[in-house]
Amino acid sequence: MRVITGLYKGRRLKTLEGLSVRPTSDRLRETLFNILAPRIEGARFVDVCAGSGAVGIEALSRGAAHVTFIESARKAIAIMRENLAHCGISENFKLIPRDAVQALKYFAQEQQQFDIFYLDPPYASPIYSSVLWQIAQGNLLADDGIVIVEHRRDTPLLPNYDRLRPYRQVPQGESCLTFYELEAVLPSAPLNS
Repeated sequence: MRVITGLYKGRRLKTLEGLSVRPTSDRLRETLFNILAPRIEGARFVDVCAGSGAVGIEALSRGAAHVTFIESARKAIAIMRENLAHCGISENFKLIPRDAVQALKYFAQEQQQFDIFYLDPPYASPIYSSVLWQIAQGNLLADDGIVIVEHRRDTPLLPNYDRLRPYRQVPQGESCLTFYELEAVLPSAPLNS
């Protein structure tokens, strides 16, 4: 695996080994960032279930202002730290070694908001819905922000999570990227007296 373009272009990244691990392929990462190109410069990006950190590192390489990596597996955190050091990345990121839902609850308590969330747990993981509900109900997404979920193509997600609504799907092989944005809240009409 390698960084595709930007400041750290061509840097090789280590990945976790094992049958339960499925890092985002270079091809799918390239598709993702081609779509995100107009949004990535200066963005506050969150890589949820970050694994080796490849997606967040790509975001930094392409000009994201700050990346928050959320990962709970110790082996993944060690490899992510190695990848960040190998790329010479020492600032503009934060590594949160916690369960994803707990980390997001903390951000909600701190009233933090972000521009882009990328969620890529293991495909069989049960946390898709709980993470998406927490992002939506915790008011964590900036008004013009987006959430991208990588999931198995034949495993559909819910049609909405509170105000989070899907607006685009990009299937590729057995994977699919589903893009969510906040549904606009219409102002309520004044009551006639």
